[in-house]
Amino acid sequence: MKTKPLGRTGITVSHFCLGTMTWGSQNSEAEAHGQMDRAAERGVNFFDTAEMYPTTPRSAETLGKTEELIGTWWAKSGKRDQIVLASKILGEGTSMARNGAPISGKTMREALDASLKRLQTEYVDLYQLHWPNRGSYHFRKHWTYEPSDQKTQRELDHFVEVLSTADELIREGKIRALGVSNDTAWGIMRMVRLAEERGLPRIASVQNEYNLLNRLFDTDLSEVAHHEDVGLLAYSPLAAGLLTGKYDGGAVPEGSRWAINGGLGGREAPQGMKMAEAYNLLARRHGLDPAQMALAFAASRPFMTSVIIGATSLEQLDNALDAADLTLSDEVMEEINTIRRSNNGLPI
Repeated sequence: MKTKPLGRTGITVSHFCLGTMTWGSQNSEAEAHGQMDRAAERGVNFFDTAEMYPTTPRSAETLGKTEELIGTWWAKSGKRDQIVLASKILGEGTSMARNGAPISGKTMREALDASLKRLQTEYVDLYQLHWPNRGSYHFRKHWTYEPSDQKTQRELDHFVEVLSTADELIREGKIRALGVSNDTAWGIMRMVRLAEERGLPRIASVQNEYNLLNRLFDTDLSEVAHHEDVGLLAYSPLAAGLLTGKYDGGAVPEGSRWAINGGLGGREAPQGMKMAEAYNLLARRHGLDPAQMALAFAASRPFMTSVIIGATSLEQLDNALDAADLTLSDEVMEEINTIRRSNNGLPI
């Protein structure tokens, strides 16, 4: 398993990261433990979770359940010091925790302390803001995103509060680094600039969606990643399963995420289905597994720190991890770009 530096933190992470958002709903404790065992055996040293997980479906009743299962695995395996652990604080607007309060220094402490208790650990290696208080164009909101009502000084004051709190938490040994998720080039750059001006922790990474159907990161954010060492942790690299082929032809397998959540968060739009099937057909024509092709593509991007893979079975996990050794041919890469251009490069 290849490794990459996590920003400028000095932490090294595996190029594939184990995602956990199905543990506690679709997956039992035993299954979650089995996935962590297998991933560690195969060279994965990076796990990503969140206080909100599981999300299949998400609910206030299951909030934090995934972190609890990771905590019981630490107690069972004794491997806490072998794993780089990332978790997240919920963003503003959901009543699942703290009555939907926005992220602040106070809520960061409250959320982190609760996560540490569930995780049965004294620290989280990478603590991330799940989405910005000011809103986000992610989750298929890029068509209607409107930042003109944002108050610049309010946002800058918020960034300083977050960075200052992260500095305190690092000094207390509760976290090692700070990251963002579902964020923008402006947000990242202003936080980096403020950190450098004030001697506060730099943003180490950004966790945004990235896959063959959603390549928003390829433009300005890739430039930020290159110049500022704020690499991408790509979530949903299989577009919630569309790029595995299991939904081709409109199929909705029993027990799948689509069946459980009543959709794939908007990814199941007709144009998305059409493009996913085109990519899946391309993979099969070249003798490739569609999921492995999609993962290998994501891993090949120069701005990629780690590709977050999720699975509900060991078979799915092994299949995904096999993509770590796959290099796509020039011919396949060119055909991928041809399919993308057929949609004018627009994300689904």
